[in-house]
Amino acid sequence: MSNKEKHWEKTKGNMFLTLALWFFFGYIIFMFGESLNSASFLGYPLAYYMCAQGSIVAFVIILFWSANRQEKIDEECGFAERGEDD
Repeated sequence: MSNKEKHWEKTKGNMFLTLALWFFFGYIIFMFGESLNSASFLGYPLAYYMCAQGSIVAFVIILFWSANRQEKIDEECGFAERGEDD
């Protein structure tokens, strides 16, 4: 397998994993929000914080994790852009 094909396979895997995590935190978590409403946090239903606020935090973490993982894939396969400006 060539270096370009290896890079594409790893990039595709990273993309699918990122999309699966996005789907989980964007849709699946919200399906169970109703069961969280029995508890409250600062007078608001717990589902509000866990679903609305927690998913935003999860999306930001996924964003940085995915970018970092892609950078490692690029460096491993010889397609890194970091350090070329030095």
